[in-house]
Amino acid sequence: MSMYDYDGDARRAMDVVLGGGIAIIPTSVGYVILATTTDAINQTIAVKRRGPTKLNAVVGCAAMHAALHVLDGHNRRIVRAITDDYDLPMGTVAPADLTHPMLRNLDAGVLERTTMGGTLAMLLNAGPLMDRMAQLSFEANTLVVGSSANLSLQGTKFCVEDIEQEVIDAADLVIDYGLMRWGNYKKSSTMINVHDFSVVRYGSCFDLISDILRRHFDITLPAPESG
Repeated sequence: MSMYDYDGDARRAMDVVLGGGIAIIPTSVGYVILATTTDAINQTIAVKRRGPTKLNAVVGCAAMHAALHVLDGHNRRIVRAITDDYDLPMGTVAPADLTHPMLRNLDAGVLERTTMGGTLAMLLNAGPLMDRMAQLSFEANTLVVGSSANLSLQGTKFCVEDIEQEVIDAADLVIDYGLMRWGNYKKSSTMINVHDFSVVRYGSCFDLISDILRRHFDITLPAPESG
């Protein structure tokens, strides 16, 4: 039996964001701040002091990845190897089906800050609570948009008590599961464009993801710059 009510907490968080509010939830790659409505998404951007060029990501699950990302079978198998076979989190960037209702219904300003060059960033396999919330999002046909729960450039937070108070104050719901799984990396998710296998962001589990790609798929990712 789990110590946490993942299903109940996911429903609580979805009720908040679908109602126009803001939720902070735990993921294995740090706490994230989430919203669905244009006003609430813009509020999270403002409270984080987030630069205009920084993109949001969406809370994702396997069903949403299959529906919104446009990839061939081999590339999908690679994503499954990382997120299912090896149980790792990954910010998964791929060309998006912009005709899908979940994207077509987004406000133009939010869409502009959530897609780039026709691609969509989707966080996959970042813990059971996020997985359940993503499935509810898919069933509701409404994207949950977010980013790390911290002031911009101040580092991902792996404990609620480390999140800046003004970010906490902006949320209508904060779910606290303590220290998150990949906290020793002190970084958000690694983000990979799984269409061309370019590195969008070096983050948690990059070493493990890089090793999987090299050993199983003969794909060598560029190493992060030292220092």
